[in-house]
Amino acid sequence: MGRYLAFRLAWLVPVLFGVALITFVLMHTVPGGPWDRDKQLAPQVVQNLNRRYGLDRPLYAQFGRYLWGLVRGDLGPTYTYQDRDVMVVIASGLPVTATLGGLAFLLALAVGFTLGFAAAVAQNSWVDYVSVLFATLFASIPAFVLGILLVIVFSVTLHWLPTSGWGTPAKLVMPVVALAALPAAYIARVVRASVLEVLRQDYVRTARAKGLTEQAIYGRHVLKNALIPILSILGPELAFLITGSFIIEQLFSIPGVGRLFVQGVFQRDYGLIMGSVLFYTLVIALLNLLVDMLYAVVDPRVRYA
Repeated sequence: MGRYLAFRLAWLVPVLFGVALITFVLMHTVPGGPWDRDKQLAPQVVQNLNRRYGLDRPLYAQFGRYLWGLVRGDLGPTYTYQDRDVMVVIASGLPVTATLGGLAFLLALAVGFTLGFAAAVAQNSWVDYVSVLFATLFASIPAFVLGILLVIVFSVTLHWLPTSGWGTPAKLVMPVVALAALPAAYIARVVRASVLEVLRQDYVRTARAKGLTEQAIYGRHVLKNALIPILSILGPELAFLITGSFIIEQLFSIPGVGRLFVQGVFQRDYGLIMGSVLFYTLVIALLNLLVDMLYAVVDPRVRYA
């Protein structure tokens, strides 16, 4: 296990390098630059700014300089917030994004697992039909569309919840629900299919023939054996909720990393874009690694070499 873990962690280096290279090339392929504003700056000012941040150097020199800073743990300066570097800006938005994504994940897991398990246990009943309807409906509605609908109903019409902002429980409700709906629908479908597959196995029928109670069958045999496919999606779903909140944070004016990334894209902030993309890449890679490690915990037959 230790050697496998070290091998996977070592692979993060070429992955991060590849992502950094692709992002760097794409950023400089798009027309425009960090000093493009509605009110144009004087050419002498732009020249001085380029010289200050090294943007007047060749692209290979800029990329090499960025990699050297990355090795030392420096994500470089941000051109939008010139009094802070990228690391400080991302660190300021990380607690907000982590809180939003974590709450959405817990809600999606609770709703999705409950509906999926209940649908599998009561197959072809009204519970099953409601679960399938929920999964189909919310899997078809994008998060930003659901967010707008929630604002129209609960803020504009009923005046129950604030339209935007961060810091109070009332401001959390709509963005968390909007972000959790799609993953909850996906988890419900996977849980239902996985539990139904286990319920059809011979060892479940043998357990019933031995006289075990339904609670014992589900607790000892069904849930444990159904967890492998479920774990396979939980890691990517958590990564999606933490890294895929760009639109929700922008829609509800939440000061998280996702909103900072969107602002960096519109303002051609090369440092903020690079830092955000590498941060998201690292989160996704580590969460996928965590899921792989949990396989061996859930199923003793899994071994890593």
